[in-house]
This record gives sequence, C-alpha cells and structure tokens, in this order.
Amino acid sequence: MANLVDTPVVLVHGIKDTGAKMQKIADRLQQLGRSTYSIDLHPKYGSLELPLYAEQLCGFIDRSIGSTTPCDLVGFSMGGLVTRYYVQRLGGLDRVQRYVTISAPHQGTIAAYFTNLAGAVQMRPQSAFLQDLEKDVQMLSQLEFTSIWTPLDLIILPAHSSQLPVGKDVSLPVLAHPLMVADGRSLAAILKALGH
Repeated sequence: MANLVDTPVVLVHGIKDTGAKMQKIADRLQQLGRSTYSIDLHPKYGSLELPLYAEQLCGFIDRSIGSTTPCDLVGFSMGGLVTRYYVQRLGGLDRVQRYVTISAPHQGTIAAYFTNLAGAVQMRPQSAFLQDLEKDVQMLSQLEFTSIWTPLDLIILPAHSSQLPVGKDVSLPVLAHPLMVADGRSLAAILKALGH
C-alpha cells in the first residue's frame, strides 16, 4: 500500500451539491498533508442515471491524478452510490485503497420517490441499479471500506439503509443529513477511516 500522505483523496458530493460541499473534509485532510480532489458532478440535480455520474468520476480521477495512481475515495449521499458504481463496475476496485461512504443510500431511500429524475429513481429501495450492485457487494471487502451514517437522518429513509454487510459500520448521533460532512464527530470518523 502506498504511503498514506502520498495517497490522494477524491471527494464526491451528493445530489444538488457541488464539490464545495466537501470543503471541510478537504481542509482537514490538507492540514494532515493529504492531496484532495473534489469533483463537480454535472448536472448536480440527479437528472442523469448514476452510472453516467460514475463515468464522470472515472474521467475526473484519470485526469486529476493519472490513470494508474492509487487513491482513497470518499462519497457523500448520492456520491456514495456514484463512487460505489465506480469501484464495483468501472475498475475502481484496482485503484482505491480506502473507501468511505457518508450517509449513502446503499439500500435506497424512500425520499427518492419525491422526484422522477433518473438518478433519484435509481436510489429508490429495490431499484434495479441497487439490486445489481448488491449481487457482488462482497467485493468491497477487498478494500478498507467504511460506511458512516446517522440514525437521525431524514433524507436517507430508513436511516439504516446506509449500512452494508461488509466493511466497518460507524453510526453517529449527528442531527441532520447535511451535517454529516461538517460535524466534528463525522470529520473525526472520516479521518480515522482514511488512516489518521
């Protein structure tokens, strides 16, 4: 495994956000000497199917750090599914060393029924997209995988949908979904999952 400080960290935001949403995480990592890269997924509202966002991520990683450099990966909310598709379907498994999802709807969220945008439809419980990823979810055990979530989440419904049967499971009593990328407890858990 590459030296921790030499391993860049790629940060992926959620629906309706931009890379700026991940700035507090980036700031903390940079203070520890880590290089960080935050993508802006387009369009940000989830109107594309999630594999298309994952293709954007794949291209972004290749352009930002090169096509073979190992990296660590952090995905928040919808970004947790975009990163997961990248890892499981687009070759990320061979490059990613530490993989962290934050309040990701791994088992879907009832909130996704409030819109018919293509990405949101794929975040509904039992969607074909989620069922496909579930078939070989065990491949994530080849990475240092951590799912961080809050039981108080009102966006990921039910909140335990962020859990997976592999890797480390970290539940924190953070009061709201958006705070999961800013609350001190979350930041500490993210840093720990990334080896700090």
